[in-house]
Amino acid sequence: MAEVTDSGMLKEWWANPAVVGLMGFGLTTMATGLHNVGYWTAGPTLALAITFGGTAQFIAGIVDLRKGSIFGGSAFMSYGAFWWSLFVLLYVQPKTGIAAGPHEELGFFLMWTIFTLAFCIAVQGVGKFLAALFWLLFLAFVLLDFVVVGKCPPAVAGWEIFITGLLAWYIAAATLANAVYNRMVLPLDAPKGRTLEKTAGSART
Repeated sequence: MAEVTDSGMLKEWWANPAVVGLMGFGLTTMATGLHNVGYWTAGPTLALAITFGGTAQFIAGIVDLRKGSIFGGSAFMSYGAFWWSLFVLLYVQPKTGIAAGPHEELGFFLMWTIFTLAFCIAVQGVGKFLAALFWLLFLAFVLLDFVVVGKCPPAVAGWEIFITGLLAWYIAAATLANAVYNRMVLPLDAPKGRTLEKTAGSART
């Protein structure tokens, strides 16, 4: 739906992209966790990483930035790019003869650990559910760092990663249900002055 402004320009309105972004992130993260605990191979993770967790989440970030959300847009685009980069690291590069060794994998996950810490600092002003999600994500990357150096069993990291993805799925499901019914169907905090539809959105510029 578009509205014509006084200057004759079309003012476009976009629905909340948080459901797509969080679902893409959550499902891909849960698949990764199940891979780490040994439930299945890397196939589901790689398939979701290039499609739902990567592409769909990245597009959700573009929409969120257009809506003026610096936190949500930056997070969705960045972690969409994370899943793309993981696909390249684990699937594309080995086929070109550039397989990542332990040092390269550690460096890769360390960079995303540091990146996630920045969002953990900012997320406190967004909402309790998203704060819990990002601190769990930070812990997931820390555990992956330890897995690479042999200091943490993959299954321990895997279950923590699965719980992180499950929380993202819940926030997305609550955002969707609360917006469709226009009332609180599933518990979800509404950050400072925002409506239910914007609950999983982010701090505005």
